[in-house]
Amino acid sequence: MYKTFYYLMSRLLNIVCLSLLAFSAYAEYPVVIADKELMVPVEGGNVYVRLNGVTHTDSIPVVFIHGGPGGTHNGFVGMTELADERMVIMYDQLDSGKSDQPNDPINWRVERFVESLDAIRKHLKVEKWHLVGHSWGSAIALEYTAKYPQHTVSTVLGGTFISTPHWIMDANLLVNAAPQKIQDTLKECESSQPPEVPVCNAAYIKLYSAYYTPVKPNEAIISYEENVGGNGFNPVIYNAMWGPSEFSSTGVLKHYDATHLLTNIDPARTLFMIGQYDSARIDTVQDYLALAPGAELAVVPGGAHGFYDDRPLVTQALLRSWLRRKDAN
Repeated sequence: MYKTFYYLMSRLLNIVCLSLLAFSAYAEYPVVIADKELMVPVEGGNVYVRLNGVTHTDSIPVVFIHGGPGGTHNGFVGMTELADERMVIMYDQLDSGKSDQPNDPINWRVERFVESLDAIRKHLKVEKWHLVGHSWGSAIALEYTAKYPQHTVSTVLGGTFISTPHWIMDANLLVNAAPQKIQDTLKECESSQPPEVPVCNAAYIKLYSAYYTPVKPNEAIISYEENVGGNGFNPVIYNAMWGPSEFSSTGVLKHYDATHLLTNIDPARTLFMIGQYDSARIDTVQDYLALAPGAELAVVPGGAHGFYDDRPLVTQALLRSWLRRKDAN
């Protein structure tokens, strides 16, 4: 499709995909270094896992599942303060971040991502845990919960992506709400004869800024990004599984729709979580809620798609309350 989109993605990383970009609109907050780091064998290679709060052996741990496909755990690092109560598990999916990157299409199956997550659980000898998925990570969390309810205490579907048709519809609605000049430029950028790269970059940035980018970089997060190592976001797997454009899916996930699984999980243990200005539109998430009566919805005030970094303190508080409540149930 639009070949110069790769250039945009290399500059904006997770702004234009379903992943997270590690910034914050709040004042400085600490990024806790890992208590332990390890590589866990899964189908296709080894994945990087970092742990905090490892001494809380009597508490139910929480695992964070990042977006993409091709994103990293980096966008979650502000949530490490939750490790004062429980073990916090973050990892990079195969082909991204600090994990192995075989870039083998045989691995690009939803079920393999689910089984890789369970391989981490087994490796850590965790019987039950909370799942917090974000964007593409929500799809993995939903699939895992439906398959392994016995190991799932609760599920957070953040920045909710669980259906490609719904996501494309929402993306198009966001485009239609943009100024006409931006709409016209984006149509040209998606054509077989797109304008120059800077023209398209400016249009994409204008469109996505309200839904993906925060307003002020956080130095602690930036420092973590610069020093965490690994290969960061992987556009190869993103393009293969999703496609080169946010507005249409041409990859493995082009027909993906897991909304039917909402009827197969416990709604009382399910939380939908989005930012006030999220690209995951609240109207669509309300439709998901209707399929899971009894599930809860949390809207992060002022948050965009990357609300973990846009509004870390509010997000921490919402998650802390949710996890505590579900611990007791």
